[in-house]
Amino acid sequence: MKNRLGFLCLLGFVFLALAQCTVPASEFQLEGDYLIGGLFDIHQVSAPLYHDRPEAIDCSSQSFVLSHYRMFQLMRFSVEEINNSTKLLPNVSLGYEIFDHCSDTQSFPGILNLILVNGMIEPWGEPHEQQTHKSIESKVIAVVGPFSSTHTLTVAPLFMVDLIPMVAYGSTSSVFSKKAKFPSFLRTVHSNINSIEVIFNIVQHFNWRWVAFLNSDNDYGIDGQELFIKRIKDTEICLAYTKGLGDKPDYSQIFKQIEAQRIHIIIVFAPEMTAEALIESAIQLNITNKVWIAGDAWSLNKRLPKTKGINNIGTVIGLSQPLQTIPGFNDFIYASKSQNNCLNAEQNMFCNQVCNCSNLRGVDVLAADPSFSFPVYSAVYAIAHALHHTLQCGSGRCNGNIKVYPHMVLAELKKSNFTLLNQSIQFDENGDPKYGSYSIVFWNHSGDAEEIGFYELYPRVNFFINNSKIQWYMDGEVPTSVCSPECPVGHAKTQNGIHKCCFTCEICLNGTYVNSTEDPYKCIQCKKTEWSAEGSTSCNLRVVEYIPFTDSGAIVIMVGAWVLVGLTAAMSVLFAINYNTPIVRSAGGPMCFLILGCLSLCSTSVFFYFDKPTTSFCILRFLPFFLFYTVCLACFVVRSFQIVCIFKIAAKFPKLNSWWMKYHGQWLVITVAFLTQALLLVICYSCAPPKPYNETVWYPEKIILSCDLDLKTFSGSVILLLSLCSLCFIFSYMGKDLPKNYNEAKAITFCLLLLILTWIIFATVNMLYRGKYIEILNALAVLSSLYSFLLWYFLPKCYIIIFQPHKNTKQYFQGIIQDYTKTISQ
Repeated sequence: MKNRLGFLCLLGFVFLALAQCTVPASEFQLEGDYLIGGLFDIHQVSAPLYHDRPEAIDCSSQSFVLSHYRMFQLMRFSVEEINNSTKLLPNVSLGYEIFDHCSDTQSFPGILNLILVNGMIEPWGEPHEQQTHKSIESKVIAVVGPFSSTHTLTVAPLFMVDLIPMVAYGSTSSVFSKKAKFPSFLRTVHSNINSIEVIFNIVQHFNWRWVAFLNSDNDYGIDGQELFIKRIKDTEICLAYTKGLGDKPDYSQIFKQIEAQRIHIIIVFAPEMTAEALIESAIQLNITNKVWIAGDAWSLNKRLPKTKGINNIGTVIGLSQPLQTIPGFNDFIYASKSQNNCLNAEQNMFCNQVCNCSNLRGVDVLAADPSFSFPVYSAVYAIAHALHHTLQCGSGRCNGNIKVYPHMVLAELKKSNFTLLNQSIQFDENGDPKYGSYSIVFWNHSGDAEEIGFYELYPRVNFFINNSKIQWYMDGEVPTSVCSPECPVGHAKTQNGIHKCCFTCEICLNGTYVNSTEDPYKCIQCKKTEWSAEGSTSCNLRVVEYIPFTDSGAIVIMVGAWVLVGLTAAMSVLFAINYNTPIVRSAGGPMCFLILGCLSLCSTSVFFYFDKPTTSFCILRFLPFFLFYTVCLACFVVRSFQIVCIFKIAAKFPKLNSWWMKYHGQWLVITVAFLTQALLLVICYSCAPPKPYNETVWYPEKIILSCDLDLKTFSGSVILLLSLCSLCFIFSYMGKDLPKNYNEAKAITFCLLLLILTWIIFATVNMLYRGKYIEILNALAVLSSLYSFLLWYFLPKCYIIIFQPHKNTKQYFQGIIQDYTKTISQ
């Protein structure tokens, strides 16, 4: 431990020997019971310095920054105001030791002097009583500054070792919020996180999507760039171009690239000097029609808004620290500038405590950028209040017996809670301020930074911009900045390249929609229960349609089915009464009752074409018709065959006729057909039973409830029906030359022609129309198939039985047969 401290001391003396600096001004020093260190880059190194041997830089030879000199004077004023206070630190005087920290790499002698001034600090503990050498507590209890994040990152570790509080007034890099690395760091200015949030809100407020981000190539600018990239992630804002502005940037090339990408919004996140050089180059290069968003480091610059040609570059808006008038500061400046503060030139003082600014007028100082005035003022007061509590000054007098160490002041600093100029000063757990706001400013045509809005951070976030106060370069219209114009309503974006802001537009097709708030890059498929027209932004519920039992068409079909059942019953009774008559016998005898019964059973399927389809409805819609209509067709096949056999085969093939009669061939055929169809239906219903089906293709705005019948699975049953129908037609057609008065074959042929025509018509309509009324047409086709046999085969026979009984005699039928036999033999 002692070796390390000795090394630090030796390093300080080496720097002192190399520096050879003399004759500073007394403004940099003030004696007091306790000292506050100050680091202000009153001068700034404008270009890198190279040396062939180690030496400290002479800051007074560098570029003078008036706004930072104003901050330096604010610290002096704050300390003197506290010393004149009777409430804060009574009977205790504050002093200061301030250094011009113009370089982050060559201003270490001042830093080491602050650590070692008036004694030696032993890290991680207080001096032990048994020490033989004289060890005094350090009078430097805290340090204000430095301003830039890079300077702070360089020197902060030296103060963190001994937990010397650093209260920064301008270091905004987000890295300082990490207490593991910077345990004794606090600041009275908000982090870059908050600055970037304000910039983001400005960009979003004006709906700008295509922006450039120019930042200083240092810790402050790089941190801002990284935070901005992180903030715009998953938003509609795209970073079209970004560039770090180093020592000698090629402004011409930078602006060429910005123009090439049609960027109209340029965010400049850089210190004042860097921003000045950029804006002046833009004026010289005749860059026009841009919106410049200024960071708080240069938004209140006093010189640029009055520069010739500044109005040509476009519109400048930005964020700034809120302007706070500090009572008494003006009088202090005028009084300070009227005094001669120079000491004896022969008196040796420490390095970089000279200003070379005695010729400055008070009005010049007060006219400088006031951006960080209140942060400096509140930083000094925060340290004073912490010391006040450390010394237990609550009783009106401070306890002089307390040995004060920096870590004790740090503990009180973290608990800060006092009011300063109507502002409650507090710090959060990261050492960041829990108070304050940002002002939104606009550079008007008069050359002033006019306040047009605000961004409040505490107690809650509140953002406001008065658009009417902004004089846009586009004659009142807010400029736009997009890579691609927004898509029309109902169009989805297709990204071009790496930027999501560059895209083409494609209209969303029927059945899809685009939700621009959730995902503007995708046409979303509607649900099956919804529909959308082309170019939609949402889906509509489909209208569900089916034929209820109460539909007029359904009622007509069902009445027709009941009439058919009644007719079959009546015909069965009539045939039973006249069972032994030739007409009934020629119609098929007992087979007639089977046909009529099957026609009645087939009609039951008609009732299941209506109402909302269910699985059972779908099964019963097809099962009765397939099964019992097979029996009907088998009966007519047998009946057609028998007609031909009786009149033709009996004459030429008597043995075949004998075999047919002996083994009851007709019933054998009917039974085989019935069992075959039953087996096929069992297989079909086991593999793929008919089920409810929603028709959503033909009508996008409707859902037609129907039953799905897999024709491939049921092809066996359909083929059996078609085969029976074909055989029936062939046999009946063979009997076309039978006696004119014996017209059963012709009746069967006519019935089959009606049957075929009915289903051809239905199949044609089914291909052209899939609306809800297709169910009525299907039921009508079924009913027509049943009525074709009932009306054109059985009804004529009923007519003869009732109205022409003379034709229903054996003599009449025998005469017809004898006449036909004679005709064949001739």
